[in-house]
Amino acid sequence: MESVFEIIAEPNRRAILSLLVSSQQSVGAIERQLRMPQPTVSKHLRVLRDAGFVESTVDAQRRFYRLKPERFQEVDAWLVPFRRFWSAQVDALERHLDRMDHTKKDQATPTKRKTRKTK
Repeated sequence: MESVFEIIAEPNRRAILSLLVSSQQSVGAIERQLRMPQPTVSKHLRVLRDAGFVESTVDAQRRFYRLKPERFQEVDAWLVPFRRFWSAQVDALERHLDRMDHTKKDQATPTKRKTRKTK
């Protein structure tokens, strides 16, 4: 059994998930947009469905896929401490840049430029 991260690490699967963020898609639409052969798309969709990332519905001859949010909540929960870490790092960088900006402004002294008068 692949882990959640092994499943979403595969680039074609991430591309499929990115397409499904905006709306549900048919297998044919995914094939056309990603320029992948139907067997490849079907293989990746099956892995994503079995892992709980997507679900499908059948309308006549077409199968439509859409995201299932529950599985993404697991990934999101895992990322929480990393978001806190990066948020703190970005805040510290912003404070540092503000201090540098204020230091440069304090050190800058206007220089008077001598101009020559022409007759």
